[in-house]
Amino acid sequence: MKLSKVFITGAAGLVALSLAACGGGSSSGDASGDAGSADQKVFKLAFNQTEQHPQYAAGVELGKKLEEATDGRYSVQVYPNEQLGGQADVIQNLSDGTVELMWVGGPVLESFNKDFVVFNLPYVFDSTAAQLDVLSDQEALEPLFTSIEDSQSITVLAGVNAGVRNVYNAEKPIRTPEDLSGMKIRVQQSDSQVRMIELMGAVASPMNNGETYSALQTGVLDGAENNEVTWDALKHSEVAKYYSYTRHLIIPDYLLMSTKALDEMSEEDRQALMDLLPEIQKVANDGFAAFTQASIDHATSIGAQFNDDVDIAAFKERVQPLVDESVNENDVRKTLYERVQEANAANPAS
Repeated sequence: MKLSKVFITGAAGLVALSLAACGGGSSSGDASGDAGSADQKVFKLAFNQTEQHPQYAAGVELGKKLEEATDGRYSVQVYPNEQLGGQADVIQNLSDGTVELMWVGGPVLESFNKDFVVFNLPYVFDSTAAQLDVLSDQEALEPLFTSIEDSQSITVLAGVNAGVRNVYNAEKPIRTPEDLSGMKIRVQQSDSQVRMIELMGAVASPMNNGETYSALQTGVLDGAENNEVTWDALKHSEVAKYYSYTRHLIIPDYLLMSTKALDEMSEEDRQALMDLLPEIQKVANDGFAAFTQASIDHATSIGAQFNDDVDIAAFKERVQPLVDESVNENDVRKTLYERVQEANAANPAS
């Protein structure tokens, strides 16, 4: 079903969160895992990060608010730490309706509609404010957000900022593309992310988040790329202490829903869910800035080293072919990219 409204309001502040795990619906339980009424439908929300992450808090809040708004007919239970599998596996369960909701990293959606790549390209957004400007543009995004309903039975409910991603590793600070030469760096599982890190100078290793810590610990990986929140929350800061501000990505996370589950809701309950989304986005986004600073403070306390002496221009030059090739593929991407450039002009980097 095509949504009449897709709520994608950006929240105040620079921020957002990261990711997703998942499961199927049940007839009891609320957002905290307590037993609910026998006729209550509890949506499982998959999340691939910890209970400390702001997106986890946003999912819990969604459960509470949805229960109130639907007079107890619906709620949400969040499953963190990839309890229900990695994102690639869980998204299949979402498609077949055994899982109702999940937070997912933007690059994952490229497997279903390659036009999502525009917002996942390196250095495409000049600032977090520019990204939130685009994510708040309902008219521009609705065709993209409903584009995989027919093929995958998945509806994109909302986009949120998932931080600024940088490179980290266990060996040394990264200043230039040459410093990455030969390093095996974990990236998200998408063609664009693989190509990006290779152009930046490294060897790409696509991998689920849940496998990355042990790979870093054992030397299977030399490093990875992510925001400070995920780096520290998943304890990568313990085994890859050199964090370098390449600032190569400002990509969104998305809240996805099984289109089947959405269609099964009454019009009244469906609208109640949609009306809650701006508030849930704000919980996720507002919690991210404070969580980022707390992550930096904790990582510093255990000996992590931060490097801001990075040749950003050299990295941007390396990845520009990927941006040009991707954006010029079709008119849909050109239009989305033009909207990004408008937002960049209105929200320049500080």
